[in-house]
Amino acid sequence: MPPTTDPGELGAFLRARRDELDPEKFGFARSGSRRRVRGLRREEVAQLAAISVDYYVRLEQGRVQASATVLATLARALRLDDDQQAYLYTIAGKTDARPRRRRARQQPRAALRRLLAQLTSTPAIVLGARMDVLAWNPAAAALYLDFGEVPVAQRNYLRLVFTHPALRALHQEWEHDARDAVAALRMEAADTPDDPELARLVGELSVQDEDFRAWWAERRVNSASYGTKHYRHALVGELTLDCDTWTAPDGSGQRLMVLTAAPGSPSDERLRILSSWGAHEPRAARQSEGRG
Repeated sequence: MPPTTDPGELGAFLRARRDELDPEKFGFARSGSRRRVRGLRREEVAQLAAISVDYYVRLEQGRVQASATVLATLARALRLDDDQQAYLYTIAGKTDARPRRRRARQQPRAALRRLLAQLTSTPAIVLGARMDVLAWNPAAAALYLDFGEVPVAQRNYLRLVFTHPALRALHQEWEHDARDAVAALRMEAADTPDDPELARLVGELSVQDEDFRAWWAERRVNSASYGTKHYRHALVGELTLDCDTWTAPDGSGQRLMVLTAAPGSPSDERLRILSSWGAHEPRAARQSEGRG
């Protein structure tokens, strides 16, 4: 059966999107103090989507369900990108009808464990649902931290980005990277709206961190699987690394995140030094199994 609709979230998402649009870019003149909203008005969105104002108001208020046709016109009217459109359809219950997989117990796939063992000079991490860290190699421990020293219940990449001082300091562009991670989690949340662990994670971070609370409320979504990370490591200095993520083909939702540097670059040399140092740390090697 299709995902459960969430009228409240749908309305909040639509409001968040229209609030960030410039009326002048849509041909709507600003009228100074008479304009009480920073973005598009409800009637302006309705006009762009060719639907009645009353219908759109009831849609934002969660009093009516949107058809796939209406969602398509709203996506065009609000100029939603691919990720935002996917999220819109999911929370409106218009995604595909494949049954959801249970995510109660996460164990890294054997094939991903083998890949970690073969990636000796390349930091790599296996991420599960909610960005839980399931397994890692010694190079990743040398770059980030020894995940084995983090309690299993706290071993979550997003949580650590916000709450672990060393990992937070590692990111030269922390705000950019953290916001991307929040948007990725928001994208995942659309597929698992009833996940109690996800709700607990969001609740904890919302209480602990003002930035997370504000960025989660923005309802930005992002499913990008690649990008560039800029780090400043305490031992080897600045690193510019390509970050690529591959999703396991078995539908488990597990992902392999790998960080590499351009061959012959200063970052490549520093990464090799760091990985060599990490390879001689026995605890990191033992904990790369990701047990627990």
